[in-house]
Amino acid sequence: MRAHSGLISTKLLFAENSLDATVRDFFSLTKPGVMSLVVYSALTGMVLAPQSLHLYLGFVSLLCIAAASGGAAALNMWYDRDIDSLMERTKKRPIPSGRIAPNDALSLGVLLSLFSFFMMAITTNLFAAFLLGLSIGFYIFIYTVWLKRRTPQNIVIGGAAGAFPPMIGWASATGDMALLPILLFLLIFCWTPYHFWALALYRSKDYERANVPMLPVLKSHRYTQNQITFYALLTLLISGLIYFIGSFSYIYGGTVLFLSAWLLIRLIKFYLKPHAKSSFQLFTFSIFHLFMLLSAMMIDHIWGKIG
Repeated sequence: MRAHSGLISTKLLFAENSLDATVRDFFSLTKPGVMSLVVYSALTGMVLAPQSLHLYLGFVSLLCIAAASGGAAALNMWYDRDIDSLMERTKKRPIPSGRIAPNDALSLGVLLSLFSFFMMAITTNLFAAFLLGLSIGFYIFIYTVWLKRRTPQNIVIGGAAGAFPPMIGWASATGDMALLPILLFLLIFCWTPYHFWALALYRSKDYERANVPMLPVLKSHRYTQNQITFYALLTLLISGLIYFIGSFSYIYGGTVLFLSAWLLIRLIKFYLKPHAKSSFQLFTFSIFHLFMLLSAMMIDHIWGKIG
């Protein structure tokens, strides 16, 4: 499914150059909001690793992960410029709005992706660089190119790309892998559908207009709610499993109990009042939910070392 590609290619003209673009326009190509969560989850894996990474190398590793996230985002915007122009949520992005030429966005994405991979390989280790390259390739080729316009399961399978950062952070410090970072991968993997489908419900008309087969477009509202609830409960389950596997204390354990109760209340309200407002509220809560889980893990770990 190629979202009206013929219609767009003949009727929509994108900028031929980026002479009027600002630094802010180019920065927005990297999806800084997504990048911040990617870097934060990578930092979590790095902090929880048994070996401490030198402060300088830790900074460089996080810089590489940020660059990789930004590069993949720019390539995603370059490829999706046709459907972005049809959706209210995305039509003001730099490419469809005509502020940045597609080729310039492509160049930025390629440069950031290559820089991040080679810099990670040089400064940390090849295993971390391999995982970083895998996450970039997965997001671009598996999610953006292959799945997004073909199946309503796009965000489930393709969402794995956003779950790699904790593993990359752990690998940059240790050079290997363990059960805890794999559980962090699973946490974000299950969190992503519950997070994104809540947004997709809120913006379902956008995806329908762009002919993108997101779950709310092809299935009923109730079916989408059931799937969101399923993955939200999986997220809850894995967050509890991490407590036992990771040998955390009451700091993380208490946070899990509090957030789990809050999530269940949110899900009940979301289920009983199926409207756009409750979908958006669940979407915003999901961001807070993951941020607090990751923060509690790091605080618990650091507190344990101090104590």
